[in-house]
Amino acid sequence: MDTSLIAAGLPALGWTVHGGVLLRRLATARRDPLTGLHTRAGWTARAERLLSKHPGALVLLVDLDDFKAINDTHGHLAGDAVLTATADRLSSWCGRHGIAARLGGDEFAAIVTVPDHTTGLEALRKAMDQPVHHNGHVLPVSASMGCCHRRHLPVPTLTDALSAADAAMYAAKGHGRRNTHH
Repeated sequence: MDTSLIAAGLPALGWTVHGGVLLRRLATARRDPLTGLHTRAGWTARAERLLSKHPGALVLLVDLDDFKAINDTHGHLAGDAVLTATADRLSSWCGRHGIAARLGGDEFAAIVTVPDHTTGLEALRKAMDQPVHHNGHVLPVSASMGCCHRRHLPVPTLTDALSAADAAMYAAKGHGRRNTHH
């Protein structure tokens, strides 16, 4: 057996294993490296606990409108600026009473636990629709949002709350931008 052939293949095998480990770490990461928000993996267990403990909990989904156009027109760095601004706005809105997440792409989620906090949906909608300034450009931003109050669920499960919020978000998209539906 030619040992030089085996020796030549070891670095490639090492990089393959290393790459697989990195991909698994990214897939199970608890924080999104761009926005600093929780990922789906980091958010889900916490959100489930909050939903089960707080009768006034609100689950929210946010999807940026026409996000692809920002990337196509202004580049991915501009898109990253919009994603980061969206994350900051959502996180600020949640404050100490909730947890925000970037589920992937331009989709975000949050859960807030204080019933009075849900009256701030209009404030969040206005914040989400503020333009982002990047490299001398003013980037228009708008988002569709859907939410579900725990009290509207027969059984308070996160899966049901996310499904209801998702249906409400798509209803908002169907009625035009800048809408929030519950």
